[in-house]
Amino acid sequence: MKKAALHNLGCKVNAYETEAMQEMLENAGYEIVPFKEGADIYIINTCTVTNIADRKSRQMLRRAKKMNPNAVVVAAGCYVQARDGKEADPCIDIVLGNNHKKDLVKILEKYAADRAGCGQGECSVLTEKEDIRLSHEYEALHLTRPGGHTRAYIKVQDGCNQFCTYCIIPYARGRVRSRDPEDVVREVRELTANGYKEVVLTGIHLSSYGVDRGGRGQLLELIRAVHGVDGVKRIRLGSLEPGIITEEFAESLRSLPKICPHFHLSLQSGCDATLKRMNRKYTSAEYYEKCCILRKYFDNPALTTDVIVGFPKETEEEFRESLAFVDKVNFYETHIFKYSRRKGTKAAQMEGQISEPVKTERSAVMIDLGRKKREDYERSFIGKTVEVLVEEEAVNEGKKVQVGHTREYMKIALESNENLKNSIIKVQIENGSQIIR
Repeated sequence: MKKAALHNLGCKVNAYETEAMQEMLENAGYEIVPFKEGADIYIINTCTVTNIADRKSRQMLRRAKKMNPNAVVVAAGCYVQARDGKEADPCIDIVLGNNHKKDLVKILEKYAADRAGCGQGECSVLTEKEDIRLSHEYEALHLTRPGGHTRAYIKVQDGCNQFCTYCIIPYARGRVRSRDPEDVVREVRELTANGYKEVVLTGIHLSSYGVDRGGRGQLLELIRAVHGVDGVKRIRLGSLEPGIITEEFAESLRSLPKICPHFHLSLQSGCDATLKRMNRKYTSAEYYEKCCILRKYFDNPALTTDVIVGFPKETEEEFRESLAFVDKVNFYETHIFKYSRRKGTKAAQMEGQISEPVKTERSAVMIDLGRKKREDYERSFIGKTVEVLVEEEAVNEGKKVQVGHTREYMKIALESNENLKNSIIKVQIENGSQIIR
């Protein structure tokens, strides 16, 4: 029996695809082993969203070959997809582009046959990759048992049509392609039958779900369909674009009791001039209006976001404007990224690139503000009763505890000798020590 080890880099979509590839291998008779020495096949699902992601992808590929020089090393996903034929590396045996992960088992069999035909000679790299920008096919992957024990991430959409000036993802993932809603619902039914109580709908650009289907099956319709599955207790949404938040959308979500009041709205900058250079499709005032709409229909929802600091030409005044906007919105969590220059994007060619020390300084200031806002939000729950989905046992402040998340995605520690895993229970937040950061 062949031993296969998988390693995932990057986003929740990548994580879903890695779990789907693992399930395919298991069904084909492969033994799944830890990503350590001794595997016959190493599969790295790569990421290219930043230069750091590129470097981590290369490191993991080389680490795999070093652990077993005779193993087959598969480089899958965005890093090799975006390399435009330049992915050659002596540690890579198979290049598996996006939209070809579903063919993993067949491709491994083909490589094994080719290698047998090589004899003692050196086999060439087997490349299975297409021009993803021309693809209209949604890659059919399926899960029945994700790696998590209580929460299942479900990929429902791929690709992006936005072309933000800093982003390489449309070139690595292609244009928007949506999954059939019937297939999504079928997967949700299987997952809940296997005990999963919470599902997270995710995609590369989730808000675009259905735009490639001639208006049939938009995101709200999909959410309603998933909500109708009996076994689902919670529905969480992946990252959303501000434009999708309307009075009708928010009011409709409020009418669905399984929806978690946790919304990640991508911001990137609170400065209008910077947003324009980024080719974002809203102003800071429009973004703020969307936050107000969500707070109108949900009681103290957790609003989270992403912010880029040090974008080309960002002056100190523009940074301060962005900082003030983040302060005004009062996010629960703010994920801060220093601008990463990506070859092939418009922003990489812009004048006024910001030095690394300045980006680091601005990042630290924004992170400090985000930490204070998070603490403020968490303190607002002291004395309140929350619903917690218990996920695992852990040690917190030297004590054995049960750990889970609230509907707002706060991580909570419960002192209990009882195994509460996969239970949804109500808990009163007595003090801040119950909240794990």
